[in-house]
Amino acid sequence: MSNDASSHLPLYAPRHCIFDDIGECSHHLVPVTTRRATTLYRVACYDSLIPYGCTFQTSHVKLARAATDVNHVQLRTLSKRVKELVAIGGATSSLRDCAGTISSAAGLARQSSAELAKLDNAGPAAARSEVRWAISNAQTWLSAAMTNEATCADGLGAAGGEVSREIASAKEHTSIALALVNGIPLPP
Repeated sequence: MSNDASSHLPLYAPRHCIFDDIGECSHHLVPVTTRRATTLYRVACYDSLIPYGCTFQTSHVKLARAATDVNHVQLRTLSKRVKELVAIGGATSSLRDCAGTISSAAGLARQSSAELAKLDNAGPAAARSEVRWAISNAQTWLSAAMTNEATCADGLGAAGGEVSREIASAKEHTSIALALVNGIPLPP
């Protein structure tokens, strides 16, 4: 398997792909529709995770992992875009700072996804302490990613234009991932 934490997701699946086999997958939509109520960005949560309904099925861990994977890919893409803008030249110091900050946020999202992957692989046999540790790590790293995103957005201010809008979207998806990690139940 690839080292890329997002390799298990069909990243460019059409938004409607979940409905191609509605008979088999429709019952897997329940976690997205119920869990999105715990996030601040319900529409973004639903739109970004619905294509992966059959991937996470009814697992809270798989759902949180899908959200962190989506977030990681979004941050990695944004990081690449910001680095390209800096490489073109004429970038402001805040944009140069933002390149590193967003790259770090992408790495933190990747770490969170990897931690959830370990927990997912352990399955129901995971000890309560293992689950608690994995959740704590993912929460810490996603919170740090949010701080990095906010730092970048604050540095760019209103002059950030399209990059600022992309950062705002990334912040939403980091918030969604964190909310879903927070909702992972602890075993008895």
